[in-house]
Amino acid sequence: MDTLARLMAYIEKSPSPFHAVRSTAALLEEAGFVRLEESREWRLEEGGAYYVTRNQSSLIAFRLPTAALTGWRMTAAHSDSPTFRVKSDSMSGDKGYIRLEVEGYGGMNCASWLDRPLTVAGRAVVETPAGVEGRLVHLDRDLLTIPSLAIHQQRDVNKGHDYNLQRDMQPLYGAEGAPSLTHLLAEALGVEDSDILATDLVLCPRQKPVCIGPEGEFFQAPRIDDLGCAYATLEGLLTASPSSRLGQVYCLFDNEEVGSGTRQGALSSFLPDVLARTAEILGMGAQAQRQALASSLLLSADNGHAVHPNFTEKADPENRPYLNGGVVIKLNASQKYTTTGLTWGLFRSICRHAGVPVQIFANRADEPGGSTLGNLLSHAVSIPMVDIGMAQLAMHSAVETAGSRDPAYLSQACAAFFSAPLHPEFDGAYRW
Repeated sequence: MDTLARLMAYIEKSPSPFHAVRSTAALLEEAGFVRLEESREWRLEEGGAYYVTRNQSSLIAFRLPTAALTGWRMTAAHSDSPTFRVKSDSMSGDKGYIRLEVEGYGGMNCASWLDRPLTVAGRAVVETPAGVEGRLVHLDRDLLTIPSLAIHQQRDVNKGHDYNLQRDMQPLYGAEGAPSLTHLLAEALGVEDSDILATDLVLCPRQKPVCIGPEGEFFQAPRIDDLGCAYATLEGLLTASPSSRLGQVYCLFDNEEVGSGTRQGALSSFLPDVLARTAEILGMGAQAQRQALASSLLLSADNGHAVHPNFTEKADPENRPYLNGGVVIKLNASQKYTTTGLTWGLFRSICRHAGVPVQIFANRADEPGGSTLGNLLSHAVSIPMVDIGMAQLAMHSAVETAGSRDPAYLSQACAAFFSAPLHPEFDGAYRW
């Protein structure tokens, strides 16, 4: 399979952040990475490859150099996407229906979630004879829908609608008397209903990833933001040549869509803890650790808006990324993105040597953009960063669209980034 086919399979296996971490861990273990636990002692070897998870929804993998470590090459993407979190099995209403009770997670396009088959996926916390355990669950069936109100009952709907999450976006689950969601989860997990103590469940669209266009030049799938980057950066790590002096780090964080301020988010101690713990095991003193951080570089990988064919005026007049145009470098004067002229130039040089096309994304001067992982991660780990990603359409829709060639471009760029021998000679200058 090519990169796009592998990405599409990865998305299909990753309906929730928990599943994305499991899919990532499976690929890492297949490549020889060894699982570590934060709650246990670590034993590391030069040239070894390892990974660790937190909350089952975030993951950090790293490959150590074969000689003394002088710096880190890192990528960061996120495992979560805008969706709806399930609060309870049912909510009051008309007795002829059963609805799940949900609340919004992140900034989703509500209209895109209406009138399509949905289901639930995530984690159930189960009581076992040995204790308590978080188990992943995905009800792989057409289970739910959020029905829209007929146009006959809202004649002005095509003039715009202000969606109320409590009133408009509660999903229809079944008819009165249907088995509860908890019962379906228990059946899927092979436990009793009473064994399920708690859940972390999200709604997920049932559409499978597909190629579209006369020559399959585009692809469409749920959660391209940010599983597209999560997979491409992972493939870049797995195909990169090991380094003799640089540690290679892959980060997959949860909760980016709601600010990252959680124990498993980019603002947490997760990455600093992994770096500090590794450096201590390698026998690096405080000065050597700071020197390594100053010699590091991180790619914050989150997608950017492509020029929209129906709304071309929404794009910046000069910086106009297109689907299949190459890796996007993201710029923002207010520093919502971490890219500086130096890191932009470094990444562009790496891509030029690797033969990977790049394009620039910047918001219109009169339209502010959102922040990304790098902006938040820099509060926890202060190293040079550049914000990159793939160009896509319909960001934060239930189903999004991107270019079929761009995942391979991003994977190739990340592989070159992990392997490139660029190193700082002094502040503002790097040498091959």
